[in-house]
Amino acid sequence: MSFPALRPAVQALQRELVTWRRHLHQYPELGFQEKQTAAYISQRLKSWGIPHQTGIARTGIVATITGEEPGPVLALRADMDALPIHEANEVEYRSTVPNVMHACGHDGHMAIALGTAKLLQQRRHRLRGTVKVIFQPAEEGPGGAKPMVEAGVLKNPEVEALLALHLWNNRPLGTIGVKSGPLMAFADRFQIEVIGRGGHAALPQQTVDTIVVGSHIVSALQTIVSRNVDPLQPAVVTVGRFRAGDTFNVIAPRAEIWGTVRSFQAEVRDLMARRIEEIVAGICQAYGATYEFQYERGYPAVHNDPAMAALVEQAARQVFGSEAAIVPEMTLGGEDVSFFLNEVPGCYFFLGSANPAKGLDYPHHHPRFDFDEAALSIGVELFLRCIENYTGKTLE
Repeated sequence: MSFPALRPAVQALQRELVTWRRHLHQYPELGFQEKQTAAYISQRLKSWGIPHQTGIARTGIVATITGEEPGPVLALRADMDALPIHEANEVEYRSTVPNVMHACGHDGHMAIALGTAKLLQQRRHRLRGTVKVIFQPAEEGPGGAKPMVEAGVLKNPEVEALLALHLWNNRPLGTIGVKSGPLMAFADRFQIEVIGRGGHAALPQQTVDTIVVGSHIVSALQTIVSRNVDPLQPAVVTVGRFRAGDTFNVIAPRAEIWGTVRSFQAEVRDLMARRIEEIVAGICQAYGATYEFQYERGYPAVHNDPAMAALVEQAARQVFGSEAAIVPEMTLGGEDVSFFLNEVPGCYFFLGSANPAKGLDYPHHHPRFDFDEAALSIGVELFLRCIENYTGKTLE
């Protein structure tokens, strides 16, 4: 990896960053249940004399660091929630909560945000403007960004721009993924219930076999992207759940099919939602079944502001040098940071955190997910550089 240019104050903070991250990792909480997490964050902020509001959108926190010189208002966002996954790592800081773990890096995001807040508070005399640090619940679902926006976290004072990062095990430590425009997808979901007529497995003529009908539906759904969507427009239809039947010799009267739909463009999103039900209706009619269909439009697509993306690229080159490994990363994953970026210009970027040499390269949402903690201080330095570039004043 490129050797990062970290200021001495950030280098000195690394041990604390690791301590905070590991504590948060040991005590994970699911979306809108982050009470211990919020209490821990609040205790740290209080000890540093940082004004903050708690209980926003149930468990969210907003800290406000006001510089001694007037200037712009910038927000940083970190997500707080864990996942319903049982940790398989044998480390001293492994999750103490059965079937819940930080398997996506949110513990690291919170540590980076805390470290940035602490250093900003210590440098208020050098800070031009105001920085709001938003600790958001429930990113993994059902979504905490929208209720935080509705609660007014971007007001009083009015936030002018927002930055957020995601530790990214799809890229090695020392790399940055950032691009302007579309970055992450609309994240929708659907539920289909196929209703047929059950009966004896040896007498199929008396039944409407929902497993057969459902199998045709699953297969036909794959043609939406390959035959209905413009090949130049990224899109995905994935069936993640197909359940039917209870035993080997009974034809199932019902089958349920659940899945997700991802796209970047609104017109593609609308097309796929329409085509899914058309396919389900047509196949069910052909085989004599009926159906129930639900389609839930989830998080909006994430679009980065070009100027803010350029700001992050500038910071990356300052940290990693002119030859910084900056990748125009794009993914069909979904993220509710989009609710913030639909309100104010901003940039969401990926910070490489994998280290295969240490075995720290398992993918996100894996029970053995972990990352190289050297990324924590890099994240703080990147945020500080972005703040300096945005406000036009150094903090040292």
